[in-house]
Amino acid sequence: MSVDVEKSDRSPAGTPSPPESIKAIPVRHYGRWVAALVVLGVIAALVRAFATGNVNWDAIPQYLFNPDILKGLRNTLLITVLSMIIGIVLGVILAVMRQSKNWVTSSVSWFYIWFFRGTPVYVQLFLWFNLGLVFQYIDIMPIYKDEWSDFMTPFLCALLGLGLNEAAYMAEICRAGLNAVDEGQTEAAHALGMSHAKTLRRIIVPQAMRVIVPPTGNEVINMLKTSSLVIAVQYYDLLQAAQNVGRDSGVVVEMLILAAAWYLIATTVLSIGQYYLERYYARGASRQLPPTPLQRAKAKLAGSFHRAGGAA
Repeated sequence: MSVDVEKSDRSPAGTPSPPESIKAIPVRHYGRWVAALVVLGVIAALVRAFATGNVNWDAIPQYLFNPDILKGLRNTLLITVLSMIIGIVLGVILAVMRQSKNWVTSSVSWFYIWFFRGTPVYVQLFLWFNLGLVFQYIDIMPIYKDEWSDFMTPFLCALLGLGLNEAAYMAEICRAGLNAVDEGQTEAAHALGMSHAKTLRRIIVPQAMRVIVPPTGNEVINMLKTSSLVIAVQYYDLLQAAQNVGRDSGVVVEMLILAAAWYLIATTVLSIGQYYLERYYARGASRQLPPTPLQRAKAKLAGSFHRAGGAA
């Protein structure tokens, strides 16, 4: 009897009937909406506070291209580029020294990194600036001799303070990039008769750049912002220019906002350069690189035109 009931539930062909379709009900995330409302409320409160505050917003575009502001911006970019050049070149040398089998060179590299990473940049700037209290003259016997106060200018003080400190961080970044390359690459190059220097230049460093470039880009952006500390050694940078213009014109806060805007513009340009540089060194690791934002925008624009043409 039970067998007859089971047979009656089956189709004539003897196959089981298909299951009913599942109705999927999406989960409602009320917490997301609450968090979004809270964030929007905080943003609205900040906008209202600055809108009703005693801020002369017209002064910001008025002084945007002020000659003093542009001079400070130029000096900031100059000290950033030169400090990063010193940091990268010296950092590569220190990274190679750190991996050397000679214990003297590796120990010197380790001590340099330990000292400059362990002391604040602000302290190092003041140290270079006040070394004239210890040394009255700088005497490099056959090359140069002068008073320390004339030799250690604010520009040189800022350059040494930022560049030598950055070298310690770049040394660790370069060392991590060199260690990321498989040792078999070095063994294969040596088996082909390549010297150690040529192996580094032709085999190891190009592959390590894929690991070195992203943190180096972050260091460049960080150096641009850290350069504002050189105001402590009386170097005329963007922050110093903004303070001087604000004090003379009576718009102190507005000029600080203007300085922040110029820093944001400069960091945005550097971020775009870092993005394309990372794409360049990622060519050997990815079969097909993802499209750039400009390429995606062009594709969307072409798709919209195509749909519009089809509708017409």
